[in-house]
Amino acid sequence: MAGTTVSRTAHFALHRTALDAPRAPTTGPGSVGPKALFAVHDAWIGALLPKRWAKRAVTRNAIKRQIYTVSEQTQPPLPAAAHVVRLRAGFDRSQFISASSPALKQAVRAELQELFARAAP
Repeated sequence: MAGTTVSRTAHFALHRTALDAPRAPTTGPGSVGPKALFAVHDAWIGALLPKRWAKRAVTRNAIKRQIYTVSEQTQPPLPAAAHVVRLRAGFDRSQFISASSPALKQAVRAELQELFARAAP
């Protein structure tokens, strides 16, 4: 979350931070200085779905699956960085009555596609 917000939609925000931290010796107790965030230089994706905005675990899991699926299918692919998709508002429970309805999944997928399209380089 220390990175920058690169894209927002009504329900989601996409945060990105670089993987290029200066490298330092990584072994032993005397290692000093910053270390690389991830060992593999590739696009990393994470999901942050607070219970405040998605109360039911079924809903949170369905949204997470959509996040990972849409991020893999994004064209052009995400740049090599650490990305976090954060749910910043809840979906209206009166409109999406079921915890994991096809209508909810379709709405989430459409919004995530918009989120990743806005973040394209």
